[in-house]
Amino acid sequence: MIPFSILDLSPIIAGNTAAQAFHNTLNLAQHAEQLGYNRYWLAEHHNMPGVASAATSVVIGYVAGGTKTIRVGSGGIMLPNHSPLVIAEQFGTLESLYPGRIDLGLGRAPGSDQATARALRRNGTGPDTFPQDVVELQKYFQPDDSNQFVQAVPGAGLNVPIWLLGSSTFGAQLAAILGLPYAFASHFAPAELMRALHVYRTHFKPSDTLAKPYAMVAANVIAADTDQEANHLFTSVQQQFLYIRRGQARQMQPPVDDLTARWPDYELAGIDSVFRCSAVGSPETIQRSLASIIEQTQADELIISAPIFDHQARKHSLTLTAQVRDALATRQEEPAVL
Repeated sequence: MIPFSILDLSPIIAGNTAAQAFHNTLNLAQHAEQLGYNRYWLAEHHNMPGVASAATSVVIGYVAGGTKTIRVGSGGIMLPNHSPLVIAEQFGTLESLYPGRIDLGLGRAPGSDQATARALRRNGTGPDTFPQDVVELQKYFQPDDSNQFVQAVPGAGLNVPIWLLGSSTFGAQLAAILGLPYAFASHFAPAELMRALHVYRTHFKPSDTLAKPYAMVAANVIAADTDQEANHLFTSVQQQFLYIRRGQARQMQPPVDDLTARWPDYELAGIDSVFRCSAVGSPETIQRSLASIIEQTQADELIISAPIFDHQARKHSLTLTAQVRDALATRQEEPAVL
């Protein structure tokens, strides 16, 4: 069975603090490690009242320091916000502290609004130089080169796997050209998922780090004991996206019994496409949904986002999802009946 991993934004729930969000993130990562998840990735977003993982490399260090075996990384670092040298030094530091466990996923979007993007990198060139910035970053991780005047210390000579993230064919093409693993953000932008995977696999060129394409697909997975309970929990992230679309981003709201009583139909219809790559329900429902996603995408790995208001319900969702993963693996291993 393909590996399952976790994507986390350290959600700040209504009435709570970033400090509690970080505590919950570490507790969830420890729980995921015990359940056999492969990676625990954190994402960079800015000026978002409901997201605590803005200083992504700092939170990665906190999670890696509180776990033992699970890989920890970024899903992703929004490279247009940063100097490639700074990111090389940050992740070189993380790899030096937690060797063999750090991933560096890179995104081309700013992870914020334009005003915030300007505040983050006042002299930045934005996404237009993303390919050059990725190549520059790769060079900083190469072995010490006396001909390269600027060195990443720590960083040079360290094995920090670089992933490219995307929600369109641009990232897929670049990942294919550079021979890098690719992760698609289908948990919120599934429209070009299949096209991007085709572009990536068709045009992939083997590199020193990767011999053949490796694609990771993201999905929202909200599991509970019943379909009704899971759909109730799912309303928190639905509200989150509805508020963002209104330009009213806020802390994660508690689930509600009926979204239609609070939101007009045209707004609810507008988010249906956002969550097309989702599995919401009981373990039986989740198993059918995930089996379909894996079969359709032929993903090499699945990374799940489980944005749930109640922390214990979120842990329970990961437990049920791990059971589904194991059931799918068992089903794959069963001999065919002749």
